[in-house]
Amino acid sequence: MNEELAITVGTAAKAARARLGLTQADVAERVGIAMEVYSRMERGRVLPSVTTLRRLCLVLCMDANALLGLSEGAPVAVRGPVGPRVEDPPVLRRLLRSLRALEPEALRAVVQVVQGALALRRR
Repeated sequence: MNEELAITVGTAAKAARARLGLTQADVAERVGIAMEVYSRMERGRVLPSVTTLRRLCLVLCMDANALLGLSEGAPVAVRGPVGPRVEDPPVLRRLLRSLRALEPEALRAVVQVVQGALALRRR
């Protein structure tokens, strides 16, 4: 692994994340990687794969050249949404399709179940 490149990518990713007001968990979720992996990436301990690098650029609204330290100056913003996930995993896409097919009352019931599960998880 090229440690200098890993540190460059990590530093640029951290700055872009802070600029967008996102947490490490936010970025990791949107990129589709574990938060621990993203944290190590920001600290320059691991380099992203090409696929992850592409997703990272989209989520952080950064040009790949800026993220890789190839362009001078401030990161160049790229067009694209900040919030939505770049590529949802197949299981989530299937779940969303199923939820869209529900009647409003059934959808409300599912929302209540999910909110209850999240509330238990936070305890």
